Amino acid sequence: MPTAIGWLLALAVFILVVVIIVRSIRIIPQATAGIVERLGRYHKTLTPGLNLLIPFIDRLRPLIDMREQVVSFPPQPVITEDNLVVSIDTVVYFQVTDARAATYEIANYLGAVEQLTTTTLRNVVGGLNLEEALTSRDEINGQLRIVLDEATGKWGIRVSRVELKAIDPPVSIQDSMEKQMRAERDRRAVILTAEGSKQSQILEAEGRRQAEILKAEGDKQAQVLRAEGEAKAIETVFNAIHVGNPDDKLLAYQYLQTLPKISESASSKLWIIPSEFTSALKGLSGAFVGKDTDATPAAPLTAVDDVPPVRFAPSTPTSAEKQRPAAAPTSPAPVDPGAEEPPLTPPTP
Repeated sequence: MPTAIGWLLALAVFILVVVIIVRSIRIIPQATAGIVERLGRYHKTLTPGLNLLIPFIDRLRPLIDMREQVVSFPPQPVITEDNLVVSIDTVVYFQVTDARAATYEIANYLGAVEQLTTTTLRNVVGGLNLEEALTSRDEINGQLRIVLDEATGKWGIRVSRVELKAIDPPVSIQDSMEKQMRAERDRRAVILTAEGSKQSQILEAEGRRQAEILKAEGDKQAQVLRAEGEAKAIETVFNAIHVGNPDDKLLAYQYLQTLPKISESASSKLWIIPSEFTSALKGLSGAFVGKDTDATPAAPLTAVDDVPPVRFAPSTPTSAEKQRPAAAPTSPAPVDPGAEEPPLTPPTP
């Protein structure tokens, strides 16, 4: 009997020792922290690794996650400055930096972050109209992060980022916004079409200008080359004529060849035949007609077909002639029917 009781006592002592050892050893995982209370008061914060406690005196509170956490809150109705209700869905990124403050300064830091985010969001968006709220997401995110980080600092929490997942306006406003967006897209399409047409016209005008410039350059080169060729031809003819010691007959022949070209000009109004040309023409006719005056009688001169008729421009009366009175018409002298007509005298050659 005593032996059985001894065995039971030994077993009880062994179990007690095992329990004491188990309760005195605590292994804290990485990225977590543990709060130890000794006799109901805060004693220390356990770090990751192996930690020793005093059994039945020290008590370990639930472990706290020290990693950055992401909390998505349900959509919250928010009233804008122009009295429109919009539904905003937010996401908050925060991290516990002080396990003791997160344990003893706030009872439920997750709920506190959610409520603080909602109230701050309503304050920020309440000062903006609908258009500003839809287009100022970065500004809203920055204001939320600053306010939340400042308010949660005493709780041992650091808010790193706040994002607005969605901003849903009322259905009626959504229809109006869709129409506005469609009109804006149509306007941009018209502007782009006009810009394209403008650019096309500019390019076409530039092309025409370049073509005109190139054409003018070509005409200029052609005229220069043509003038150089004509100058060269004139110089060659001039040299050939003067080297051959021309007489009046050759010069008259050259005059006759040049007159038709002069008559082709639109500015030719009056031709004056110089005396040198008349004398040269007489010499030319004498050369063709008077080679043998004794054997063959001189043939009468015939009209030259190549020589165009001489045209005279009508003269403009002067002011004195306009003021002079018109002369009275004179009657023809009476003719005696019995008188004889004077004989015609042939012209002297």
